[in-house]
Amino acid sequence: MNSRVLKPRHGPSILVRPLQDGDIDTVLAVLHRLTEDSRRRRSGGAKARLTEDELWELSRVDATHHALVAYVESDRDPVAMARLVRDGASAAIAFEVAGDYQRRGIGSALTEQLLAEARAAGITEITALVANDNPAAVALLRRALDTLEISLEGSELWIRAMLPRLSPLHGATLREANAGYPAR
Repeated sequence: MNSRVLKPRHGPSILVRPLQDGDIDTVLAVLHRLTEDSRRRRSGGAKARLTEDELWELSRVDATHHALVAYVESDRDPVAMARLVRDGASAAIAFEVAGDYQRRGIGSALTEQLLAEARAAGITEITALVANDNPAAVALLRRALDTLEISLEGSELWIRAMLPRLSPLHGATLREANAGYPAR
């Protein structure tokens, strides 16, 4: 995928670009803009900082790791990121949105773009770990996916879902969905 402009339902237009392999600066730029609650939810508890190995893993892009970054035109720094880690026809998803840009549809637009690319690559099942006190993330996943199973694991919800053939979030057609994610 090359850069693409998306218009979230109730937020500013965003420029979406794939993360470049090893781009720790972009990962840190997004993570530094998260709220305290978002940081806690993202790491499963209080964590002052990520290790160098964790940062490298978050910035990894290859045949099994894919990440998209969102930029708002009026803001030169990245405001959101969504990642997939593929394992055959299944993939784990994670996403972060900067505090100032939450609840504007940016996470939904970015996640739906990532899911469209996953769909085009033949991924059929998505898993996610979400803090059980993060109803916005759970709602986004429920809108985008056909949920099969949700179970509580400590303070997190483990979600397993099927990736629908068409986008329920933005009504994308299959042709629109078949862009960008490298086939495996």
